[in-house]
Formats: sequence, C-alpha cells, structure tokens
Amino acid sequence: MSDQIKYTSKLTSSRILIIGGSSGIGFSVAEACIEHGASVVLSSSNPTRVESAVSRIATAYPSKKSAIHGVTVDLGKPSTLENELEKVLKRSVEILKGKLNHVIFTAGDALATMPLSSMTYANIVAAGQVRFFAPLLLAKYLPEYLEDSHASSYTITTGSISEKPMPGWNVIAGFMGGLHSMVRNLALDLKPVRVNGVSPGVVDTELWRVSEEERKEMMRSMGEKLATGRAGRPEDVAESYLGLLRDGNVTGSMVRTDGGGLIM
Repeated sequence: MSDQIKYTSKLTSSRILIIGGSSGIGFSVAEACIEHGASVVLSSSNPTRVESAVSRIATAYPSKKSAIHGVTVDLGKPSTLENELEKVLKRSVEILKGKLNHVIFTAGDALATMPLSSMTYANIVAAGQVRFFAPLLLAKYLPEYLEDSHASSYTITTGSISEKPMPGWNVIAGFMGGLHSMVRNLALDLKPVRVNGVSPGVVDTELWRVSEEERKEMMRSMGEKLATGRAGRPEDVAESYLGLLRDGNVTGSMVRTDGGGLIM
C-alpha cells in the first residue's frame, strides 16, 4: 500500500500563471510549482528571458518539461496595459487547456527611489505602472479566466518598504502600502477566490541592478542587519507563495518574509 499524499499533492495538475516569472522570486515560484506537479505559464516582458527561463526549468525537471510554458507580456505602456493583461490570461488558458487555478503577480521594474525634490506627477504615476496599476487591473479580468472556487487564488507581491520606511522611498512605499489594502478589498470583490499577498524584505535577486561584486557586498552588508544574519534567497521566499496557494482557508492576508527585518 502506498503512503497517502494529502499535502504534497495539493498542486498536482493545477494550472498556474506567474506574471514576472522569468527571474528572481517569480522564477523560484515557477520551479516550486512545477516540482509540486502543477502546469505553469511564466511570463515577462523580455522574450529572450522568457525562453531562457523555460529552458532552465525544463532542464532542471526533464520529466516535467511539457508542463512549463512561456508567454511574453509588456506591462510598461499605459495605453496597452489592459489589452496585454487580458491577452496573457487568454493565452495561458489556451496553453493549459482550461481555466486557471492560481495567478501569481511578481512582476517589477526598476525601483523608483528619489528625494522629495525630484518627485513629479509623471514619475510618480510611472513608478506605479507595473507594481500597482497592473496587478489591480489584472483583477478586473480574473473572473473570466480563473476557476470560481475557494481552491483558486490570486497572489500579489509587495515589499517590506510598505511597513518599514527609509529615506527617499516615498513613492515606492506609497504604492507598496496600497497593495496591502488592495489585497483585502480584492478578497471581498473576487470571493470565493482567495486573494493574498507576500511581502519580501531583502532578497538576493537580479532586481539589484549593480555589478556582481557590488551585489554580493550589498547582500552581505544588508544581511548582517537582519535577525537571520543573511539576505533572503528566492527559494526561501517561494515557500510563502506555496503556502498561500495550498491553504484554502487563507484570504485577505499578507505574509511577511523579511529575515526579521521589521523587528531589528
């Protein structure tokens, strides 16, 4: 007789879309979902990076290479944002041959840090294009493409700057804080579909657009200030997303994974 697999099989055969899945946290979440038996469409704005990410996952999981797919989506233009969002949802449903069970939003662009004196209406709005307006507008189309069930979920990504302020981060902090409220309100508007968020702290990813040497020193320095003594890894943070996907009783919640940064 075989052992039961009541817990490890929860994502088996699930259809999952990850927007921002070609690198960093999103890529690790894609790996984790594949490892747990799901079929995944990962998307990003760069076709080359999408292709590379799909290839890397297919190589790492050769027996499941038919379960990983890639789609390009451009979230950077206000005039085409809604069209791009609906297009990636529609294409994902076509590829996976059925409505989605989970949608995960991890997409992000360069962090728009700036002093108060440099803020303008234009650069404030631009800073929220990918990180705030895109995940909010995506919710508008989910009822058509996401299974209407408590077992389904939409997971949004914010960041620890939403709770722990730093000089020069006013614009990003404003949008990141707004995502906390967005999660709670969308959980009502999309019910029974569950809506939750993940709030990472310092994580060693490609988001830090500096040289390899500078990044290592930055992660070492920032990690020393955390309760865990090190910067987070994408594969650590991916576990928070897995928990939210699998727990059919959690909605309207924000999970913090910050190495204890908030308490230090």
